[in-house]
Amino acid sequence: MTLAVVDCGAGNLASVRRALARAAAARGVVSDIVVTNDPAEVRRAARVVLPGQGAFAACAAALRAVPGLADALNESAGRGVPFLGICVGMQLMAQTGREHGQTPGLGWIEGEVAAMPAPGLRLPHMGWNSLTFTPDAHPLLRGVRPGDHAYFVHSYALHAANPADVLATTEYGGEVVAMVARGARAGTQFHVEKSQDLGLIILGNFLEWEP
Repeated sequence: MTLAVVDCGAGNLASVRRALARAAAARGVVSDIVVTNDPAEVRRAARVVLPGQGAFAACAAALRAVPGLADALNESAGRGVPFLGICVGMQLMAQTGREHGQTPGLGWIEGEVAAMPAPGLRLPHMGWNSLTFTPDAHPLLRGVRPGDHAYFVHSYALHAANPADVLATTEYGGEVVAMVARGARAGTQFHVEKSQDLGLIILGNFLEWEP
């Protein structure tokens, strides 16, 4: 199984690759993990991961600066190839981002990414926060318990228009979307590659996920 980690010039690519390799080894999944910005490799991959960090506008611009890369992501996801967006990679699944101006996303999840209303709290939201979700709500959450902690670093958050797209939330000055999924496309606002055992469980579930 070939897994493409998409290189948009913004993301913990080496950390994500290492975490995926650890998850694959733990599950006994044979996988060829390729870090790439080649649209042809993205189209060939059996699974696609899009990491991202920094500003929505910059990540979206970097993605679209590579000819054919956004098209390859759309085509791959349209065929039902499992996709996982991480941090800003999840945010790019939305219709619009409002960080550093209004920027179109991939449009897979209805809603927009906007500044977090966190009165009296420090931004960026950085650190470990517990997850709230319905047990067994989705295959990616198999083996994860409500209240388990994940590692977050962000100042903007997704405001999803369709509650059915939201798998898990956390609290930081109010409810914050932590995880989304629609069809074969899923995303985590938290950094799975930095979330220790919880992150490895979710990545392992992703490697075995058959939407």
